[in-house]
Amino acid sequence: MNLKDQYINFFQSKGHAVIPSAPVIPENDPTVLFNTAGMQPLVPYLKGEVHPLGNRLCDFQKCVRTNDLDEVGDTTHHTFFEMLGNWSLGDYFKQESITWSFEFLTKSLQIPIDRLAVTVFAGNDVVPQDTESADIWTKLGIPVTRIRYLGVSDNWWGPAGETGPCGPDTEIFYWRDDSTPPTEYDPSDERWVEIWNNVFMQYEKHADGSLTPLTKKNVDTGMGVERVTAVLEGVNDNYQSSLFRPLITKIETLSGKNYQGHEKAMRIIADHMRAIVMIAGEDTRIFPSNKDQGYILRRLIRRVIRYAKGLEIELNSDFMTVLAQLVIADYRRYYPELERNQDHILTILANEQKKFARTIEKGLREFDKMIGQLQNHNIPDAFAFKLYDTYGFPIELTMELAKEKGYHVDQAGFETLFKAHQEKSRAGSSQKFKGGLAGDGAMETKYHTATHLLNAALKVVLGSDVHQKGSNITTERLRFDFSCDHKLTPEEKTAVESLVNDWINAGLAVQTKTMSKAEALQIGAEAMFIEKYPDIVTVYFIGDVSKELCGGPHVKNTSELGHFIIKKEEASSAGVRRIKAILETE
Repeated sequence: MNLKDQYINFFQSKGHAVIPSAPVIPENDPTVLFNTAGMQPLVPYLKGEVHPLGNRLCDFQKCVRTNDLDEVGDTTHHTFFEMLGNWSLGDYFKQESITWSFEFLTKSLQIPIDRLAVTVFAGNDVVPQDTESADIWTKLGIPVTRIRYLGVSDNWWGPAGETGPCGPDTEIFYWRDDSTPPTEYDPSDERWVEIWNNVFMQYEKHADGSLTPLTKKNVDTGMGVERVTAVLEGVNDNYQSSLFRPLITKIETLSGKNYQGHEKAMRIIADHMRAIVMIAGEDTRIFPSNKDQGYILRRLIRRVIRYAKGLEIELNSDFMTVLAQLVIADYRRYYPELERNQDHILTILANEQKKFARTIEKGLREFDKMIGQLQNHNIPDAFAFKLYDTYGFPIELTMELAKEKGYHVDQAGFETLFKAHQEKSRAGSSQKFKGGLAGDGAMETKYHTATHLLNAALKVVLGSDVHQKGSNITTERLRFDFSCDHKLTPEEKTAVESLVNDWINAGLAVQTKTMSKAEALQIGAEAMFIEKYPDIVTVYFIGDVSKELCGGPHVKNTSELGHFIIKKEEASSAGVRRIKAILETE
């Protein structure tokens, strides 16, 4: 019996009704492109609507996430994945939820207790420490050294909007390594892999930011099928599990190459083929296009073709059809819509493959030719636009190629050229181009300002030769690339983090001044791509610690930002490091 069947049978035995997986493309929800978590389709019921099947529910839900697309290619990240979930809508709470999770893991799946660790909410000045959950885990047999109290960014959920149900969670981790598990849980050790998350919605957040206890408390849990399957099968690479092995084996056959030595390309192809089939296999019949889900579908197809080319798979063969049929065969028992829509899936794959295969050969040759003529590692916006306009290369593909070879693309300049092109060529079209950088919501504004402080702090700690090489901002985090020839030491990361928080706590004013570009350079204002700016520029000053050419948006005072935390520091490309950081605002 596979994991999905075991899970459903277990929670049925605990009085849960089985609900079907919702479509991966949300119904009547224009705010998101895909269902990204098992709880997403259940939000109305978690907010108080009565579910027709009762107050104990369980399911497996197909999900698609594209915010981690750059991470796909490692051993654990996926675009399409399945979430197992069980819910209590005002029925049982922490005691039953934690006990059943423990029972399923250690009895049904027979996972050794000494390979498990958990985290619980540490509490803050509004909500107390979740000692109740910790006590339950202790009584079940989890050692105190394997229980870690963490803050809002790790062990707090919600609300789904500005107001609504929210609360602490407890996360379960598995020691995924061949070595003996350590006696203490270390959240920074990536060998501890999260496998299950139990959210306890026990508070209501109001418009004024205050929290009050809910009279009707909910439980929302999520377990990743791919990660747990790998755990059960004793492999440290999700793509070596039975869920992916048929695809990987077929890719090896098609390419004549072994998985070892070509892991990244084969993982990306296998992952994307599953996502493509799931998106195209919906009854909504999505077609590849330049907007919304169709844009993601087209991008995934083109990435498969591009990596297949790198593996020397014949692009004019039916390789995508062969791989898609494998996915359909594996999942049709659970998702019958795939069989209903098989002709649609295979038709769009054949059409897209034929179109893109014709352009990729010329584009790749042009890319290699052009970078051979560059005097440095910066790819001009005009070159990136030529690849798009002449060879049909999306900017994401150009950026991927550049990153692999240690080059940087002027994405902002590309977007300027692209928008100018749209203005000239639009014929009644209302389509919009959205890069991954811009946003003007409250959190994006805070993160935008935080990147200035981070840039300034890096210069203080690492030296004035550090310069920004790129950034990406969402409502949840900032990503910042900078020139640096070494991995930051723990002391350097702590120093950078502390400096940023010192400046936030100092309540520095954020002010602007308009001046000539020459004057801005003379006063030492920082700019990522100075050539993209006009002769008259806007310089943002943050106290006396930062001055940068920028287009905004920014907060008016650093005290608005909250607490700055570096979550990850890693290599981006040759001579370029990447920091991912968050702001805790509560």
